[in-house]
Amino acid sequence: MVAVVTIPSTAEAREALRPRTTELTILMPCLNEAETVAVCVRKAHEFLQRAGVLGEVLVADNGSSDGSAELAERAGARVVRVAQKGYGSALIAGIAAAHGRFVIMADADDSYDFSRLDGFLQSLRNGHELVIGHRFRGGIRPGAMPWLHRYLGNPVLSFIGRLFFSCRIGDFHCGLRGIDRVAALRLGLRAPGMEFASEMIVKGVLAGWKIDEVPTVLSPDGRSRPPHLRSWRDGWRHLRFLLMMSPRWLLFYPGMSLITAGVAVELLLMRGPIAVHGVGFGVHTMLYAAGATILGLQLVLFSVIGRTVGVLKHLLPMTPRLRAFLRVFTVERGILLGVALGLTGLALAVYSLDTWFRARFGPLNPLTAMHAVITSVTLMLAGGEILFASFLLGLIDVHPDESADE
Repeated sequence: MVAVVTIPSTAEAREALRPRTTELTILMPCLNEAETVAVCVRKAHEFLQRAGVLGEVLVADNGSSDGSAELAERAGARVVRVAQKGYGSALIAGIAAAHGRFVIMADADDSYDFSRLDGFLQSLRNGHELVIGHRFRGGIRPGAMPWLHRYLGNPVLSFIGRLFFSCRIGDFHCGLRGIDRVAALRLGLRAPGMEFASEMIVKGVLAGWKIDEVPTVLSPDGRSRPPHLRSWRDGWRHLRFLLMMSPRWLLFYPGMSLITAGVAVELLLMRGPIAVHGVGFGVHTMLYAAGATILGLQLVLFSVIGRTVGVLKHLLPMTPRLRAFLRVFTVERGILLGVALGLTGLALAVYSLDTWFRARFGPLNPLTAMHAVITSVTLMLAGGEILFASFLLGLIDVHPDESADE
């Protein structure tokens, strides 16, 4: 009999957190893998028998129409059907349905050897919550990975992941990995597609997990059909997820760079045009610098708001820096800062109007008059943005003393 499994509700998730008596579940997401799934199941059973491990082989079938589920069951696997489409959906439902304390997962395409999982299980027994295969250390056999993935996609995305989240993981997207099941359920994994691989690592790093890597051999898969992976679409989904989980790199650092450059240029040009190696910079440059300053401020404010929303939704942990900022930057202090900047800009606007009045409202020299006007507009816009962002942060209402680190 084949069970039907959907993504668990909150109550079902609590039930799933109860301790299991089986030590290991070997989990395989499956979508039309009739050519290889039985071979993978047999290899997984061979490992359990050879290692003397009390475990099970679980296939999370994601709507196969080629008889994969039946073939897996005949080979000795327990099969659950997952209605919600997607690689991540299949694994999330499979983890929830697993009976093992540990779960080791990989595709059912025979690209990874399920009979050689000793290093993964030992590392999990040693207390690591997440163990990831490292294909670039273990070996990539000829024809196992497209050139684009091997030399561009995986290295670039793995580098971005290490940079954004200060971790040392060498192969972010290896499909062979092991987890402590209860710890994984507490992460609140939800990505339905291929970006699930990045989500598991990112949330594990943010949660302070102990993570290990095991050299892993990647072989050519045993299927004759094209893979489900779509290079550019799924690569973008991974990159998008990494950016969305790191407001610091997506918004804060670019914003601070724009503010620094914009303010510096505005200050240099406030008294008049300057020339550098014969190239003149004047009021037009100052206008662009003002635009950079305002855009930069918006990005910084968006990063703070995005980070607090992430904490509120339990997607991101409360960091010491954010906690300190939220203690200092209260709604009232933000309003005062915004009003102060706005009034300073308004004072410059009054000065500009007075200059125009003294000229009997006639035409002014833009090379001199616009300097005060641009600075005035910059300050008033900055003050308004900070003022209303303060109200928005107050509406979000994250209390730093009540938000525990994840």
